[in-house]
Amino acid sequence: MLDGLDPEQREVATALHGPVCVLAGAGTGKTRAITHRIAYGVRAGILQPASVLAVTFTNRAAGEMRGRLRQLGAGGVQARTFHSAALRQLQYFWPKAVGGDLPRLLERKIQLVAEAAARCRVRLDRNELRDVTSEIEWAKVTQTVPADYPAEVAKSLREAPRDPAEISQIYAMYEQLKRDRAAIDFEDVLLLTVGILQDRHDIAEQVRRQYQHFVVDEYQDVSPLQQRLLDLWLGDRDSLCVVGDASQTIYSFTGATPDHLLNFRTRHPDATVVKLVRDYRSTPQVVHLANGLLGQARGRAAEHRLELVSQRDPGPEPAYVEYGDEPAEAEGTARRIRDLIAAGVPAGEIAVLYRINAQSEVYEQALADAGVPYQLRGAERFFERQEVREAGVALRGAARAGGNDSLLDDAEDLPSQVRAVLSTKGWTTEPPAGSGAVRDRWESLAALVRLAEDFARAKPGATLANLVTELDERAAAQHAPTVQGVTLASLHSAKGLEWDAVFLVGLTEGMMPITYAKTDEQVEEERRLLYVGVTRARLHLCLSWALSRAPGGRASRRPSRFLNGLRPGSAAPGSRGAGGTGGVERGSGGKRKRRGPVLCRVCGKTLTDAGEMKLMRCEDCPSDMDEALYERLREWRSDRAKELGQPAYCVFTDKTLMAIAEAVPGTEGELAGISGVGGRKLERFGTDVLAICAGEEPMEADEED
Repeated sequence: MLDGLDPEQREVATALHGPVCVLAGAGTGKTRAITHRIAYGVRAGILQPASVLAVTFTNRAAGEMRGRLRQLGAGGVQARTFHSAALRQLQYFWPKAVGGDLPRLLERKIQLVAEAAARCRVRLDRNELRDVTSEIEWAKVTQTVPADYPAEVAKSLREAPRDPAEISQIYAMYEQLKRDRAAIDFEDVLLLTVGILQDRHDIAEQVRRQYQHFVVDEYQDVSPLQQRLLDLWLGDRDSLCVVGDASQTIYSFTGATPDHLLNFRTRHPDATVVKLVRDYRSTPQVVHLANGLLGQARGRAAEHRLELVSQRDPGPEPAYVEYGDEPAEAEGTARRIRDLIAAGVPAGEIAVLYRINAQSEVYEQALADAGVPYQLRGAERFFERQEVREAGVALRGAARAGGNDSLLDDAEDLPSQVRAVLSTKGWTTEPPAGSGAVRDRWESLAALVRLAEDFARAKPGATLANLVTELDERAAAQHAPTVQGVTLASLHSAKGLEWDAVFLVGLTEGMMPITYAKTDEQVEEERRLLYVGVTRARLHLCLSWALSRAPGGRASRRPSRFLNGLRPGSAAPGSRGAGGTGGVERGSGGKRKRRGPVLCRVCGKTLTDAGEMKLMRCEDCPSDMDEALYERLREWRSDRAKELGQPAYCVFTDKTLMAIAEAVPGTEGELAGISGVGGRKLERFGTDVLAICAGEEPMEADEED
């Protein structure tokens, strides 16, 4: 059962007692590690299959986990989503806890939210309705009652789609309508299960007798409500294994928070913590870029970032491509994809990832023109979207009316005519605040406005009827049935997937980070979103941006700030030129404070390789290491590793020893400033290392005791 696992995965698989926290970077085989852990525990007789509950966040992930467990001989283990596990328990215990039948489960809550809004005399269009529904879901998973919603929105700096007092009123009416009709929604499934387990200790004990061991995947995405349910499942026990990566927290707008993962050691001081950093998915070149991207991050999640180490053979360097305008970027991307397919890369192993769904249209068109099959993930094709179809009908009607349409009286040219027509469908000169369905609709209509401007520029004198014909032809070309093709997807919908080749497009300021990311934390979540995009690539990675929107436009756009210091020719954030300090500095409290990327102390080049960052210099830059000191440190490390019964690298890696031998620290502060020397290792080994650096003999282990 342990064959084929790397040392860290094996440590996960054999850590079967007490709380366990697995910090697993992208592509490090976390599912393999936790399924082998469960199966190993079952084979060893430590875990009974029926007593294990593994929970994750999507039916796809739960299904994959069940399949792997069956293959490993642990088919009796329950692997479910939080909602699925809670619903089973609710259905079973409802007659005993409450009596009668479980209330009807609403498959979709949007109709009831619409009725609640109408009763509150608030008019919502289809997209506003979706946004208000999402707000109600957020409030419920963060355990916010209707009366507290306005205060919580202000406290969380959340951009509400309507007046918070209005949403609070609709939320309260929605809850009242559910009670009147004996109905519950999916969030209620969790809330009611929590309520029963909290109020009925006999039922809680029955659940705890059934499930004695818990595994939670994607723990960085747990909401406060899900954590509360997990705590009730556990009771006063600690047989819990959580797996997550704070650097992949990209769903905070739904109520997910990495705080539970980051606070795990505080809540469970005796927890076994294992870091999975061996990346089996991506080449060293891709991993190098991913590490560099997070190396510039700030905030709490950044303090817990993982330095990935690729286990694959070297591949091509990531390509950074600048285009003059968006159509050129789309056409250039399509050409590169066609070349990859010609070179033998299957179309199904290629993805184009963008920040918002409205960006898909120009890539749909470019791929269709290039004869490359494609498929959209997580969204309808551009011309199939409701708002685009409605806009097409309105434009067609205006074209037929010609000069008899009063809407067009003041419109002098084609773009003005299109703007006038689409203004009746929700387009405005300024975008709506925040994200959500209203913003998505506006982006789609804005894409049609831009398309009209480009068409008029390419064909002076074109009429509205000409544009409608062009739109019909584009729709027809993109509606051709496709087989296995290139994936077009937003960065959010790409989470959990991987391809041989990934094209990250539209990487300009205002799009990455998105313009409505205002706070530092919102900007950092955008950085993590780009990190997720980078780590989807196994071999080929291309990052691109356009300096203007349309051909001939003013080149006023700037590449994303997240690429500064990473793409060739760009300055690192906060650097003062070659030889700048960068990297880590210490605040007054002695805690590490990361300030931009790490720069080589010899040549000033930006460092993104984990080993080079430890040394604070390029691998091939001259070293001033004390060779004799390095050998003494290696001998000491070998002795300590034998005493502890651990591999030598668990004491210090070779690179950390080299960094110590180059710096020759004389104080604890200087030693702590070296990458790879954390607080725990400083406390455990600091006295020995400083003694060796001072030319003295370290104390014997029994003297230390």
